[in-house]
Amino acid sequence: MVAPRAAARHGVADVTVVGGGLAGCEAALQLADRGHQVTLVEMRPVRATPAHQTEHLGELVCTNSFKSEDPTNAHGALKVEMEAMGSLLLRAADVTRVAAGAALAVDRGLFAEAMTEAMTSHPRIELRREEVTTLPDGPAVVATGPLTSDALSAAIRERLGVEGLAFFDAIAPIVDRDSLDESIVFAQGRWDQDADYLNCPFTKDEYDAWVKAVAEADVHHGGHDWDQVPYFEGCLPVEVMVSRGPETLRFGPMKPLGLEDPRTGERPWAVAQLRREDKAGQMWNLVGFQTRLRIGEQKRVFRMIPGLENAEFFRFGSIHRNAYLNFPARLTRHGSLPDRPDLVFAGQITGVEGYTESAASGILAGINLDRILTGRDPVVPPPTTMLGGLYRYLAESDPKHFQPINSNWGLVDPLPRKIRDKARKREMLGERARTDFETWMREVAP
Repeated sequence: MVAPRAAARHGVADVTVVGGGLAGCEAALQLADRGHQVTLVEMRPVRATPAHQTEHLGELVCTNSFKSEDPTNAHGALKVEMEAMGSLLLRAADVTRVAAGAALAVDRGLFAEAMTEAMTSHPRIELRREEVTTLPDGPAVVATGPLTSDALSAAIRERLGVEGLAFFDAIAPIVDRDSLDESIVFAQGRWDQDADYLNCPFTKDEYDAWVKAVAEADVHHGGHDWDQVPYFEGCLPVEVMVSRGPETLRFGPMKPLGLEDPRTGERPWAVAQLRREDKAGQMWNLVGFQTRLRIGEQKRVFRMIPGLENAEFFRFGSIHRNAYLNFPARLTRHGSLPDRPDLVFAGQITGVEGYTESAASGILAGINLDRILTGRDPVVPPPTTMLGGLYRYLAESDPKHFQPINSNWGLVDPLPRKIRDKARKREMLGERARTDFETWMREVAP
């Protein structure tokens, strides 16, 4: 099993970590190893969730894979940074791994046992099994995940406001700007109001063929009751809109009013619009295209959109139950309440998607709470790193359109010059991320 590391300092402060998932365990270890006495509170088995099967900490519920270890891959680059920060997840995964090619995969049962053992054997971590129904008064990390209990969710909403916590996650795909066909896609706003959107124009035949493809595409139905959610009229899946009639989309998110195709000088029959997701203009969101189509079907169907024939996806669409905070509207750059820097949120509740992303945010939350309690300013890695790029997205996204996201290279600063060779580009991004993270660690590590 995973043995606790030696302590760096002793007796700094008593802190609470709420949530025994990946983020909570990582935060607890970072704080305990820095000398804090940590109370880790997990509500299972006192209060069960619809997804978890055991009372173990760090239980994986959806997959046993932590994705690629290749440092030229965005997920691999994040693991390099997590290892530099002393990730518990990576140490537990290393002793419970199973063969999975280039991916890091584990035996779920053994992995959860290793995570639990690391927490219960640490001399400065006390594990309590009870439900937390209010936000802690003292210094704390809240890492309760997408299945945060109703009582604590209500307390968070009361503290952050009605728009501070979402319970429904309707996600549209995000594509790489460099993969779009410049001869087709054009920048233009409706009635020339602005040019903030990119537009993919359809002819009638192209639209009819695309709608038919959507109607016939295979939909992911989900395997858990907790994944079955009602649809809101304001964010219907694209396939549901198609089922209501072939013209539904053309009079909804694909309406061409106020637009003119520069190739023809005429209004398109329909249009798919893309909205910028980052300041550098690398990531673009397919507006109104939230979907439950399977990933293979999304690739096939969305690449039928004029101008997206060779589109590369940074994120695929999905719809599921997911409690997450409106990070850019309600939290500081390091994830705390503005008037409570010592109350830090971490994990999926902050708007990160994925096991490693959640764990990495827990590590950073623990590091920053320690810094705050010892009189230092909180820190975030530079945006040339994967964790830094992820936190920049959380902090600087448009609050009106904020949605969770996984690690991807579109989050980091672009390279100084454009690199056509995709493999070489990712190699350079990975190397820059590693060296910049190492430099940052030397500056902030105790």
